[in-house]
Amino acid sequence: MEKSLPSPTTQNPFSAFIKNNRGVLITILCLLLLPFALALVDGQPISSVLANDPGQSKFYQGLAIEIFILAIFALSYDLLFGITGLLSFGHAMFFGVGAYLTGIMLKSFGWGILPILCLVFVAGVIMALLFSVVLPRVKGITFALVTLGLAQVFYIVIQSRELADYAGAEIGLQGVTPPDFLNPISQRLRVYYLGLVVLFLVYFFYKRFVDSPTGHVCVAIRENEDRATMLGFNTFYFKLVALIISAITAALAGAMHGLFSPIIRPGIASSHYTIAALLMVLMGGIGTLDGALIGAATFRLLSFWLEKWFGGASQVIIGLVYILLVLFLPYGIVGTWRSRQLQIKQGWSNLISRFTGKRESV
Repeated sequence: MEKSLPSPTTQNPFSAFIKNNRGVLITILCLLLLPFALALVDGQPISSVLANDPGQSKFYQGLAIEIFILAIFALSYDLLFGITGLLSFGHAMFFGVGAYLTGIMLKSFGWGILPILCLVFVAGVIMALLFSVVLPRVKGITFALVTLGLAQVFYIVIQSRELADYAGAEIGLQGVTPPDFLNPISQRLRVYYLGLVVLFLVYFFYKRFVDSPTGHVCVAIRENEDRATMLGFNTFYFKLVALIISAITAALAGAMHGLFSPIIRPGIASSHYTIAALLMVLMGGIGTLDGALIGAATFRLLSFWLEKWFGGASQVIIGLVYILLVLFLPYGIVGTWRSRQLQIKQGWSNLISRFTGKRESV
């Protein structure tokens, strides 16, 4: 009698998830313990962290919350630009809409958090549909310029005198009081953990989307849209899906900014803020998702420490750091790590050629 062969063992989905996301889960664990570790280093008791007492731990929790918000914003831009290949110069409009809607509804109309989040969701969809009007007609740099024009209109309108009673004009929206359970001063630790949870929920949703058939088509559009069209895909609808998800996520990040920041300034809706998202994605690695998180943390920490050490000269130093990153880490931090291609020789060659005009062989 023949023995039946053992059936191949299938890996448990939970075990597969742990294995595939080991680094991310370790990062989450470290961030969960970070407030208490900072308190111990500063000589504070653990009870002071739970009581939200002033100290180094509370200060760095605030800095981490800013990083979480920027990371969500960078993820939304990475989906649009890094995954789908849609270069937009007006992405900050989504962020600004979320922030200003949250601030205005809280201050002027007394709305609760859930209705505000629903409104932000709807606003993100509407803004994405507004951008999508030009999707079938333009692409590449033309699409980027059109989105820049639409965003500049919003940037001007939000500073107009007609909306000054609601949006604060050039000064910005001040005096926004979040609900007591989300007050970043009295409930800093709670806001920190909530921001951490929202960030990684968005991250895992994005990973699932990118690994889905729709996400694969978005990547194909980035690589060669004409070929994707020849294969029978209506690329407009796939780009529209990516645009809507990206817009909703950026608006959510803006809503979090509106709850955390004491002043909502018009600058968050300017092209400068879109460039900041682009820089975060470039620093971390285009189309990697992980790079958006690392890029946001690097961007904010660089800005914080260099401003603390060098004051007004920090912007020049930050610019030099960006140049060096592009020269030596052309694929970003995560992209270079994955490809194992640290281009030291090529970077020095490019740097020397900028000053001498002669390109050395490598």
